[in-house]
Amino acid sequence: MKYDVVVVGSGVAGPIVARDVAKAGFSVLLVDKKPAIGTPKQCAEGINVNVFKEFDIPYDKRFINREIYGARIYSPSGYTAELRYDKVSGVILERKVFDKMLAYYAAKAGADVWARTEVIDLLRKEGKIMGVKAKHEGELVEIEAKIIVAADGVESTVARLAGINTYAPPHEFDSAYEYEMIIEGYDPDLIHLWFGNEIAPRGYVWVFPKDEDRANVGIGINSDNEKTAKYYLDKWLKENNIPTKKILEINVGLVPVGGFVRELVKENVAVVGDAARQVNPVHGGGMYEAMKAANILAKWIVKALEEENLELLKNYTKEWWEVEGPKMERLLKLRRAMEKLTDEDIDVFVQLLGGTDLEKLAGGNYFEVVKALMKHPKVLMSKRRLEILKALL
Repeated sequence: MKYDVVVVGSGVAGPIVARDVAKAGFSVLLVDKKPAIGTPKQCAEGINVNVFKEFDIPYDKRFINREIYGARIYSPSGYTAELRYDKVSGVILERKVFDKMLAYYAAKAGADVWARTEVIDLLRKEGKIMGVKAKHEGELVEIEAKIIVAADGVESTVARLAGINTYAPPHEFDSAYEYEMIIEGYDPDLIHLWFGNEIAPRGYVWVFPKDEDRANVGIGINSDNEKTAKYYLDKWLKENNIPTKKILEINVGLVPVGGFVRELVKENVAVVGDAARQVNPVHGGGMYEAMKAANILAKWIVKALEEENLELLKNYTKEWWEVEGPKMERLLKLRRAMEKLTDEDIDVFVQLLGGTDLEKLAGGNYFEVVKALMKHPKVLMSKRRLEILKALL
């Protein structure tokens, strides 16, 4: 069988590429090794509300569990900073439904979709990559394609087989552990984030509300930590007297928070999403970045197919690095600066930060915030804090 494009992996990036290329009239096959697309989820499920319009995704209540109006962050000593909007700023998804619906939209646009199909090798003829070899419901199949998209997650098999360098040292990954559980006492209109070196080294604990009393309660820490993410999450739950007898689901995952892939295309294979480390290094969220990259990649796939010039695929690397690269590099710089903060520093900064500051920091637009912080006496009196902030400018 032959297709113009085979997309491997049906998380967030894969179906968007498949949908957009199929819409342009080209034949696309979207495959995923899981028997049910969307499961298991590996995500806290929060996303900015603007993505639906930006990426032409229906605002569908079937996969939107809850609308969110802002965030509250907590310092190690209990100081808080809050960002609250008077309109919906984000949503908590049901990823199992959302991912499946993204594949559905790709199918409705014309793509074929195969679940339970695992790519095991690339198909090569006379030294050229001509498609993929896969196991489809246990049967070996060969699928020819002009272009192959590696959207198969953090440990991308397709990128490795194609010789795309996706290596990153262990420190550039976070370990995440999450319970979906019954929990009470937290404002369900906000997401809640706790910071501190004894709470979540390098990362944070999150409560992302679903319904009134159900939430994703999780943690992300540096993956080279000598203790596990589960250890820190259970410790935090115990210290906050939060009962753990009503756990509905457990999710575990590895999150890239650096180590961006430099060359996103090799021959006729392109890598996107988590497989390309296109994840926000500060908060570890990857859905928006995956959608953005998928959008850029789909555009260049269509141009390459229309003009029958696969060399045009390389423009995906160029455009992503020009459009998204500088922001991602700034966020990486911010993440590395945050790693140097003591609990006392975090207490000070949380006291000084306002809601608008939090919004700018999360988006990587931190220059004004840093300059303002550097004028405050609590920062001016600390040579080390000043040096950490100066390094960001």
